[in-house]
Amino acid sequence: MTSGFGKQHLGALITAAMLGMSALAGSAEAAALRMAWAQDATGLDPHKQTAFSSLRLLELIYEPLVRLNADLEIVPGLAESWSFSEDGKTLTVGLDPKARFQNGAAVTSADVKASFERILDEKTGAANRANYLSISSIETPDAATVVFRLSQADAPILTAMTDTNSSIVPASEIAAGTIGTKAIGSGPFELQRWDPNAKAILVANKDWAGGPPGLDGIEISVLPDETAILAALRTGQFDFALLNDPLIATLVPNEAKLQLNRAPVLAYHVLQLNPARKPMNELAVRQAISCAVDRQAVLDTASLGEGRVTGPLTMPYYASDPNSLFCYARDVEKAKRLMAEAGLAEGFSATVIAATGEPPTAAAEAQVLQAQLAEIGVKLDIEMMELNVYVDTWLKGDFDMAVALNGGRPDPFTMYNRYWTKSGNLQKVSNFADDTLDALLQQGRAETNPEKRKAIFADFEKQLAEKSPWIWLYTSYGYTAQQKSVQGFVAMPTGSMFSLSKVTIQP
Repeated sequence: MTSGFGKQHLGALITAAMLGMSALAGSAEAAALRMAWAQDATGLDPHKQTAFSSLRLLELIYEPLVRLNADLEIVPGLAESWSFSEDGKTLTVGLDPKARFQNGAAVTSADVKASFERILDEKTGAANRANYLSISSIETPDAATVVFRLSQADAPILTAMTDTNSSIVPASEIAAGTIGTKAIGSGPFELQRWDPNAKAILVANKDWAGGPPGLDGIEISVLPDETAILAALRTGQFDFALLNDPLIATLVPNEAKLQLNRAPVLAYHVLQLNPARKPMNELAVRQAISCAVDRQAVLDTASLGEGRVTGPLTMPYYASDPNSLFCYARDVEKAKRLMAEAGLAEGFSATVIAATGEPPTAAAEAQVLQAQLAEIGVKLDIEMMELNVYVDTWLKGDFDMAVALNGGRPDPFTMYNRYWTKSGNLQKVSNFADDTLDALLQQGRAETNPEKRKAIFADFEKQLAEKSPWIWLYTSYGYTAQQKSVQGFVAMPTGSMFSLSKVTIQP
């Protein structure tokens, strides 16, 4: 996550990329993937990491009980079976008997119970905690069976379990206090070495329950400049790269030897307001900001139009037409009237924070928003932060406004309960408690009828856009680039790169 290497280190990194690949790529029998990305992980604790860069690494090492496929359908992970009781208050999970941790120990029900108890412990600071507050007890009748007793019917809980933040870790490592310092998962690759902001070396887990990976390993190099990554792809120094900058990604189709994988994602670009700070605590001020923003212009300027304007819900089944939501057609005059109603006709000053590197469009987004809001007297000072500093500041809710890229989910409850319920573990980030939003999320959680859930969440989205604690901007694409010899990669709407587990390199 952190872009701790500055430009002064770029030459050294490129040299390392050119000269340091022989360890895995040099042996004739090895089929190791030489990979690059611009932003490294910030930590190894799968329950606590929130940055995309961290999750992309950890999902290759750890496994959740279930996964999502490219069609956002739930498929087996560590679980080979699952079923709900008729009243929806009991979820029984059967584990894959072949599942083993990378230390050779079997994955048992005790590990699942310990993992979820750790997630539920407030002291952990787990990113996914709010999704499991309906769990009243966890039973382990035998080593291969886990029974989750729920306080209420919880339709989206299985979807929540697909997340990397819900990975199963060894109970022994929890007891030893080594989660985050050691990386022992059950996934397709084992972390052999991690040099933060430089390199990660993964080796294939030949005993993976999902079958032997198609690669012998993956060597990931961190090059903070995506222009340098593309140059290295052109010369064959890398086989595969994760790209975040649409300005770079859109150049890939011009290269005859390279292939661009481009998929719409659920993640969303957003201007987060802090309603706990004056004057953003005033509804009229928040609505004025929403009315003053030209979302399409932000998309066109920062991301070359690579995406679409979006409301709060980005998943296809639940998403509304953005034009049906409050003030999605820019209305500067209305914005000025709302500012005057709030007693702020002359405007006010505020600081907006943005991260370097994730996303690479953040600075451009902040600059466009700065210019647009200036038209209604809002004077924005832009503060760019290294990503690790930004995340710490963001998690504390210590900002006036923040340009952010937040992860989407296939279910509205699992996507937003952490922010907009009073018990949400990221409520400190949203700084906005609202009875109506809380009630609608709880209704959607308990409702099992798909059409009724859709109606509930349509109301939720309308309410959220109108209350304007955040200003949703757009969704974009996930990009990876590869040599045409790389086969089998499947781009996912979640941005997941888990399909690297089945990738092969053709001669």
